Amino acid sequence: VYLKLNANFQIPNDTTDNHGNESLHSTTTTAMPTIPAPPTPKNILPVQTGVKAQEEEQSSGMTIFFSLLVIGICIILVHLLIKFKLHFLPESVAVVSLGILMGGIIKIIEFQELANWKEEEMFRPNMFFLLILPPIIFESGYSLHKGNFFQNIGSITLFAVIGTIISAFIVGGGIYFLGQADVIYKMTMTDSFAFGSLISAVDPVATIAIFNALNVDPVLNMLVFGESILNDAVSIVLTNTAEGVFSHSDSSMVTGWETFIQALGNFLTMFFGSAALGTLTGVISALFLKHFDLRKTPSLEFGMMIIFAYIPYGLAEGIKLSGIMSILFAGIVMSHYTHHNLSPVTQILMQQTLRTVAFMCETCVFAFLGLSIFSFPHKFEMSFVIWCIVLVLLGRAVNIFPLSFLLNFFRDHKITPKMMFIMWFSGLRGAIPYALSLHLGLEPIEKRQLIGTTTIIIVLFTILLLGGGTMPLIRIMDIEDNSQSRRKNKKDINLSKTQKMGNTIEADHLSELTEEEYEAHIYQRQDLKGFMWLDAKYLNPFFTRRLTQEDLLHGRIQMKTLTNKWYEEVRQGPSGSEDEEDEAELL
Repeated sequence: VYLKLNANFQIPNDTTDNHGNESLHSTTTTAMPTIPAPPTPKNILPVQTGVKAQEEEQSSGMTIFFSLLVIGICIILVHLLIKFKLHFLPESVAVVSLGILMGGIIKIIEFQELANWKEEEMFRPNMFFLLILPPIIFESGYSLHKGNFFQNIGSITLFAVIGTIISAFIVGGGIYFLGQADVIYKMTMTDSFAFGSLISAVDPVATIAIFNALNVDPVLNMLVFGESILNDAVSIVLTNTAEGVFSHSDSSMVTGWETFIQALGNFLTMFFGSAALGTLTGVISALFLKHFDLRKTPSLEFGMMIIFAYIPYGLAEGIKLSGIMSILFAGIVMSHYTHHNLSPVTQILMQQTLRTVAFMCETCVFAFLGLSIFSFPHKFEMSFVIWCIVLVLLGRAVNIFPLSFLLNFFRDHKITPKMMFIMWFSGLRGAIPYALSLHLGLEPIEKRQLIGTTTIIIVLFTILLLGGGTMPLIRIMDIEDNSQSRRKNKKDINLSKTQKMGNTIEADHLSELTEEEYEAHIYQRQDLKGFMWLDAKYLNPFFTRRLTQEDLLHGRIQMKTLTNKWYEEVRQGPSGSEDEEDEAELL
């Protein structure tokens, strides 16, 4: 009966057993209404073997070699920027420019038929979303200063969620109605709002460099940083929602309001479900490392941290939630609770490893963004590009100025018009819009090429023109302010994220408070309110390990032993003897 019901199996006709088959068929016919159909087998991707497997391995090896070569050249470029103190130039601008130059050279080599690097230089969206983007987002959440973040969570959420939705509706709606008026290339409502959602993702790297250079109020700095990192996740969720809801809804059967309610429900489910999954993973990791003491074996401790960091991304993607939103909240929670259950060695190792991996991933993203100009065929329409740039700038303005004006009624730290203008000007687009544009299943192929080409132009326009205009803008703002302190700070303007992030270790990530010291610290902080008070009074003691004097002494001895060992190895000369005279002269 099962074989007859399963459409994937075919029973060959056997003339010698006609009677048996007829009886089986009659039995099946009578039992058909009561027996459920078996599940459809899941398609399994074929595994390459033999010659094809060797060719795929060689191709993957060349891709890895090419990617590492590009990252190595970009690292040398960043080192030269720091060495020659070219701090006015953001690293993203320099790396994208280098990628464009390398792409042009590779194109000339291919034109001369000297080599063919077309497959290696191709930007792969799956590799971006599975390998490159998760470390960047996790490091953003892990390095977040939690105090200012939780105090401003309402304002950050307003900018990140409501502001991004406003920008997506303005860009998507403008493209749709301009297309209906035959002003630009005509697109469906689905494609218009998907494009409006993906192009609303703001790159946080250059944005934070601008605010660090201006030495703005730390609360305002956190407001913009929190908005920029949440904005990426919200943009991805919005794009997936627009693509999924509109493409699976029948316009003849579903009204506009029903489609809107369905889209809103999917967005809220994906947003809060992904955030809850990441938060749950973070608190589980905190409880695990609190009750399983792995501090005497830092390698095992560090390995568990890496596992807990990537688990929420894979699980969220597997159950059709947002892996980016999940891993962002996991990074925030793990930094706030789990990090303080680690040994001092693992704490420093975790910070520096995440920064290094995130830097390499960001560098790879910007380099391949420049290379992408020459990696696939383009479809360019001047009117479509110009109107999209106008709508992007307009959407950012409608996002920033009204919401900032509204927030000033409820904030002690007011957002001045100058800060509003800088926030609007620093709305740079990065690699996330480009990767999302390649991920969209658009038909026909010319529409996909048009969206990809327009996205690249908008990203390069914002990075090269707006990012390159950062220093003139800062100098104009400094000229307007004649205070002596501002004149002194003009020499300290530095847009190098690598130099700023690589020279410091957060003091709040090296907490060495015993139980008594922590209680005294909480008693002194009488100004805590709301969630901050709840966290300090109940959540933090529950999820983190309070050190005893013995634990504190063991951690200091471990750090001192490792530091002395490294210092002795550094002091050893090539001949094995200590160069005491050189050391004394250097000191």
